[in-house]
Amino acid sequence: MTTNKQVLEWIEEMKGLCKPDSIHWCDGSIEEKGRLEQEAISKGELVELNQEKLPGCFYHRTAINDVARTEHLTFICTTNKDDAGPNNNWMSPEDGYKKAGEIFSGSMKGRTMYALPFSMGPVGSPFSKIGVQLTDSRYVVLSMRIMTRMGKTVTAELDKGTDFTRCLHSIADLNADRRLILHFPQDNTIWSVGSGYGGNALLGKKCLSLRLASYLAKNEGWMAEHMLIMGVERPNGFVDYIAAAFPSACGKTNMAMLIPPNGLRHKGYRIWTIGDDIAWMRVDSDGTLWAVNPENGYFGVAPGINSKTNPNAVATVKRGTIYTNVVLKPNKTVWWEGGDGPIPNKGIDWQGKQWKPGMLDTDGNYINGAHPNSRFTAPVINCPSISHRIEQHHGVPISAIIFGGRRAHLAPLVYESFNWQHGVFVGAIMSSEMTAAQQGTMGKVRRDPMAMLPFCGYNMADYFGHWLKMGKAMTKPPLIFNVNWFRTDENNSFLWPGFRENLRVLEWIIDRCYDKAEAVKTPIGFVPATESIDMTGLNIDAKAMKQLLDVNPNDWLDELKGISEFFCQFGDRLPEEIWDEYTALEGRLQATGV
Repeated sequence: MTTNKQVLEWIEEMKGLCKPDSIHWCDGSIEEKGRLEQEAISKGELVELNQEKLPGCFYHRTAINDVARTEHLTFICTTNKDDAGPNNNWMSPEDGYKKAGEIFSGSMKGRTMYALPFSMGPVGSPFSKIGVQLTDSRYVVLSMRIMTRMGKTVTAELDKGTDFTRCLHSIADLNADRRLILHFPQDNTIWSVGSGYGGNALLGKKCLSLRLASYLAKNEGWMAEHMLIMGVERPNGFVDYIAAAFPSACGKTNMAMLIPPNGLRHKGYRIWTIGDDIAWMRVDSDGTLWAVNPENGYFGVAPGINSKTNPNAVATVKRGTIYTNVVLKPNKTVWWEGGDGPIPNKGIDWQGKQWKPGMLDTDGNYINGAHPNSRFTAPVINCPSISHRIEQHHGVPISAIIFGGRRAHLAPLVYESFNWQHGVFVGAIMSSEMTAAQQGTMGKVRRDPMAMLPFCGYNMADYFGHWLKMGKAMTKPPLIFNVNWFRTDENNSFLWPGFRENLRVLEWIIDRCYDKAEAVKTPIGFVPATESIDMTGLNIDAKAMKQLLDVNPNDWLDELKGISEFFCQFGDRLPEEIWDEYTALEGRLQATGV
């Protein structure tokens, strides 16, 4: 237990609210881990998997009504509603504490309250933040052990009197009508009740590392972003680091763990993984942008992950992993749609029902064995491409920032912004098809600036302003690009193979950072010149490449209508520079004379 008086007083107050039978302070030890695993197995919360094939791995199943982030039940609780902005659900702090408090009241009777101290980011780093999560879920404790840094070093930081984020969580009765995920940025506090799904319950992840951290970053002069961080090592040993933002299930993990394609192996590239989801970035004394991954694990989407799409992820999840809502095979291994190996003849599906391939529902639709948003929680250290810089307190220097999304016909394969301000606009107009990671209509296109729409903890107009301000603080800001791996032809077939082949685009991006690659100026930005992307060993005909890089002014003029509508919701709070870029783009498109 810590000697931090504020921590002890807060725990005592929350004990009075939740009324657990006991409190356990988590020390992060191996012995504690083993004990919690056995307790979870005995209570049916975990299933121990085949330890010969999947050592240290377990299977977990959420409630059927609790399989994804519940954005409509996620609130930012600020005194002033405008500070939360139109991008967030808002609730006053008074109402938030009252409504959630009624659900929390007595929610832990008959249970243990686990108090787990954790660090997002290397312990002691100027980037890092300390939190304490109280929870009645063993699954949450075991998952937070993977996703964060826990143990005596974190307790030692608290003992110094370090401030901390107050994270209260209870699964309560898992009633969807009594589920709330509340953020109190002005109090550095998170309350989540009624959900056991990782995105709602592992409070160090999206809740702290993005929603609260983005608010803290604005006030403290740094950036908290929904971005992977990867290093591309050239044959001379120099490593360029890239930060990239994609909405969930758009390939962040695959890109972060990319293996060079056969056609480029002769160049000797090597990829280093820093993080697959979140980047905290600061301007260093040299005026450049440096970043750390605050997480210590991966909470990735399982379906579609296989030895072809992401062999490093497959290797990562073979030990020490908690699988959620996938198929449990008779031999106590797991499977998911798009995974490795033959489709199992039978198994237990994500709902806990007997399953076999080919089963149809009453409407004649195929029944998936694994939920489309089924997950794996695995330690970063398992990744074969993990960088030795993962624990560097100083972080890594960022050469380029990439934005991306799913657009079937609008955006080209890649384009470069004209400058930092234009790059902020490029990030602000990001849009993508919705995925199973969000609750809503799959396939519907929605605007998702910087992939932060569900995660920005304050008014996004102010967020754009913060990006503009950060650019002015840098003497050499990273170049900003947009990519679209998902462009399709007239038959709705993908034009670009993606996955490993994406390194060809990253090579062009890095070369642009050094003025080594040719580009053509278009109304939306610079696109690769003909033959400036190395296509060695990749058979894509000239017509397909033209489609991939085509910029259709009419399509973009139509797109401006939706962009304008999106921007108008922010009113006078939207920075003038964003409207300036909008007007400039409109003028460039009209000047084409189409």
